[in-house]
Amino acid sequence: MQFSSSLLENAVNEFAKLPGIGKKTALRLVLHLLKQDNKEVGQFSEVIARMRSEIKFCRRCFNVADGDVCAICANSMRRQEVICVVESIRDVIAIESTQQYNGVYHILGGVISPLDGIGPDQLHIEALLQRIEKDKAEELIFALNPNIQGDTTIYYIQKKLPAASSLRITTIARGIAFGGELEYADEMTLARSLQNRLPVESYVRNN
Repeated sequence: MQFSSSLLENAVNEFAKLPGIGKKTALRLVLHLLKQDNKEVGQFSEVIARMRSEIKFCRRCFNVADGDVCAICANSMRRQEVICVVESIRDVIAIESTQQYNGVYHILGGVISPLDGIGPDQLHIEALLQRIEKDKAEELIFALNPNIQGDTTIYYIQKKLPAASSLRITTIARGIAFGGELEYADEMTLARSLQNRLPVESYVRNN
């Protein structure tokens, strides 16, 4: 791809660094921005810059937030004693889109994957264990991607919980195919999986 302007080429190269964006798509985006007036482009740049410099992560659940606590954790109408454990922020967005869940979340920041060099200490597992005790959680819902790494993480966390705990531990029903990605599931499948969640003990035993 030949460019008559190094400024244009540099802009295309930066856009092409984004996931799922190839050089052709990047060029189309850059050319679109060139058609906009300076005010709109300036606003676009300012929003991205402010997002990167000012966004925070919730000190309770590690979701993105404008302050120390995210809007979900700060919502008194949500069931604070029910915690849904997910891998990433994208999974929170996917579940929230179903409008079927009224508890709170805990984002692990990944799953245990020795082959990728990711161990329990690199995830927000200890913070979860402390939160369960501090917030007197009544139910822990595991909504991790249905694959070996997700199941390994569920098993590890379950073993770290006190044996005498009255905490109810469930996992979303496997309407989601094993090996699938949570964020790509349709809203109806996610909603039914949440509504028909299962005790973790029975799921682990059957697998």
